[in-house]
Amino acid sequence: MAPTWIPAVTAFILFTSLVLLAVVSWQLTRVLLVRTLHTFFARTTAKWDDLFVEHKLFENLAHIVPVLLFRLLTPVVFADYPEILAVTLKAVDVYIIFVIMRIITSFLTGMEAFLIASPVFKNKPIASYFQLTRILIYIAAAILVLSILLGRSPVYFLSAFGAMTAIILLIFKDTILGLVASVQISANDMVRVGDWVEMPKFNADGDVIALNLNTVKIRNWDKTITAVPTYYFITDSFKNWRGMQESGGRRIKRAIFLNQRSVKFVDPEMRERFKKYYLITEYVNRRQEEIENFNRENAIDTSTLINGRRMTNIGVFRHYTEAFLRAHKRINSEMTLIVRQLAPTDHGLPIEIYCFTNTVAFAEYEGIQSDIFDHLLAAASHFDLEIFQSPSGNDIVLAGEKLSQVLSEKNVPRQV
Repeated sequence: MAPTWIPAVTAFILFTSLVLLAVVSWQLTRVLLVRTLHTFFARTTAKWDDLFVEHKLFENLAHIVPVLLFRLLTPVVFADYPEILAVTLKAVDVYIIFVIMRIITSFLTGMEAFLIASPVFKNKPIASYFQLTRILIYIAAAILVLSILLGRSPVYFLSAFGAMTAIILLIFKDTILGLVASVQISANDMVRVGDWVEMPKFNADGDVIALNLNTVKIRNWDKTITAVPTYYFITDSFKNWRGMQESGGRRIKRAIFLNQRSVKFVDPEMRERFKKYYLITEYVNRRQEEIENFNRENAIDTSTLINGRRMTNIGVFRHYTEAFLRAHKRINSEMTLIVRQLAPTDHGLPIEIYCFTNTVAFAEYEGIQSDIFDHLLAAASHFDLEIFQSPSGNDIVLAGEKLSQVLSEKNVPRQV
């Protein structure tokens, strides 16, 4: 071999040997570190070590030994080639930074999963803070890589970033706003994962499934997912149904519209019929006694229904409805229960039911509400009350047939 080739061949042999040594050391480290620790952690009852295994923390740690061997032995391999040595050392230093970054991010990801699963932090926006930490690590790694490749101090790049503050603020506007919003949301306990929230502006109505630095993910009831920027939960209004879910009762607020023409005083015949309704028997007797005492004390002529005090069928119906709700097993008796008459509208006279069920489950709540109104709609006719509804085409046809029948009975000729 020519003497001029000896240094090159020597460097090649040493570099090849170094690569083989690095590969062997990496495999040995994986066997000793990764497999041994994985086997040990699999036998423990703790959960945090399994999360570190899942996110490959120890596999990333196994890269430390070969990369340190490269860093220590590269000057020996390329001792006769300073230019190649300088480039190789920079590449190795960049790889070391990359490995350290992977180790730190794997550790943070495992800690994030562990804290999210913890009951103490289950409903807190922990993911937002870990995302911000990872962003800062990526920025620091990028600065160090640029410092190594360009041969500049990291302080130089930090000062350059300071001069580019306006541009940085513009680029990371959403991140900064999301961070501030996450802190306020966490401090004020405004939103948690699992809350039912409603934001009409974004057509979002469902459960919060993720609370991140930049977005809040909401699974709507139609199983679609809406991503809302986190800072909109600070700047815009939204409805959180957590209070309803924690209270154990869900509100029923719905009205029955009655035909005002069917409202009338209660005559003795109606009163005797109402006494047979067991829910209001005591009320009808007590109320009639109060009315009779008042009319007798004031010498009121009761031969006419309009004179003095009288019960009305709609008043008795309101008390029947309230008694029915209080006797219902699925109505929460410890919460507000009101049956009230609202202002008349062109759709009739509203009798509003305002109460709370003893469950917050959607299907059960709708079933209870439907059962209540099924009964009340059918019961209204027993108080000589008519349910109001706008006339349909069939109603007009029936009215025409009835008019035609009346005219035929009176022998009135029909005009064409």
